[in-house]
Amino acid sequence: MQENEIRALIENLESDNIERTISFREDKLGPAVCAFSNDFPNNKKSGYILLGVKDDGTVAGITIGDEELKKIGGIKSNGNVLPQPSIVVSEVFQIDGGDVVVVEVKPSLYPPVRYDGRCWIRIGPRKSIANIAEENILIERRASYAKTYDLVPALGATAGDISEEYFTLSYLPLAIDEETLQCNGRSTEQKMAALRFWDIRNNCPTHAGILMFGLNPLFYLPGAYIQYIRFNGDTVTDDVDFEKQFSGALITELKSIDDFIKNNIIKERAIRQESFQELTVRNYSYWALRELTMNAIMHRNYDSNSPIYIYEFVSRIEIVNPGGLYGDVTPTNFPYASDYRNIAIAESMKRLGYVNRFNYGVQNAIKELEMNGNGTPIFNLELRTKFKVTIYINKQWQ
Repeated sequence: MQENEIRALIENLESDNIERTISFREDKLGPAVCAFSNDFPNNKKSGYILLGVKDDGTVAGITIGDEELKKIGGIKSNGNVLPQPSIVVSEVFQIDGGDVVVVEVKPSLYPPVRYDGRCWIRIGPRKSIANIAEENILIERRASYAKTYDLVPALGATAGDISEEYFTLSYLPLAIDEETLQCNGRSTEQKMAALRFWDIRNNCPTHAGILMFGLNPLFYLPGAYIQYIRFNGDTVTDDVDFEKQFSGALITELKSIDDFIKNNIIKERAIRQESFQELTVRNYSYWALRELTMNAIMHRNYDSNSPIYIYEFVSRIEIVNPGGLYGDVTPTNFPYASDYRNIAIAESMKRLGYVNRFNYGVQNAIKELEMNGNGTPIFNLELRTKFKVTIYINKQWQ
């Protein structure tokens, strides 16, 4: 974006797709990003947030440094706006004696978008929280857009295939703020539709609904399970020491997998050093192994009949999931770029606390493994239909 374009945005006081602010607080920027993402008027045009500009169009004269830019970037990556918004942040421009940054927010293909559990929309120059009728408009609009596989209807499935208890008691309070829930008179199916778990047109759960809350997900998605196998050697031809399958609804299985990693895979022991002090070492970093496993669950191709495999050999662990790199992610920009094969699953895992910050998980896992003594994990990025990561055991363990 050029300076003349920014000046034109500053001077345009009539447009409804421009918001001006001098605040970098998340509770100010989050609703604005959310509202522009939802594009309630269906203009199919980007919205613009002008940081450093007052409501009357005058430049405030403030300084925008690295700390302020981090706050802006955090709106996209911290997971409080879901699904993750598509935003472009300009460089800092010096205009009329002050710094100005423009945040371009593109309309989402997966509305309704929420900030902190609330669906914000923009009608004219004003932002507000969408009512039920307005949110239904966004839900119906989403149905006409291209879908990720988890948003495709699970044809033939009914409400009887879903655990209402899982959805209503375990998930809903994490996804929607308490005030909205208290005044919400919608049916369970309507609530599920608002969160991408129910397809209104076909009156059935989406694949995401089946995966998250299904009573028997394998009936509709035969490959939707995780197979763990521990070998007594370093090849798949060695004897199997132990194996376990995780195949239930993700809302319960995610915790089971997390607990299994912590209690059954991660081991620690004390090693006596030359100074006669004991050093506690772990065979693998718990946080890294958890992150890479959750990454496999979030990004796998659920259209495949193949499960996720976790192979534990004597000297390494291999995690293999169906589905190679997706969308904008390529071997040259991995792990710094992100795209989501399963937008609703990614959103759900963030709300449940199994994904911390979008686009940072793999990077953090690499650091954790190196700090733990496992070395850098090896990612096989050339497999077209699979994604494989190899993690070697702590060098001090053997």
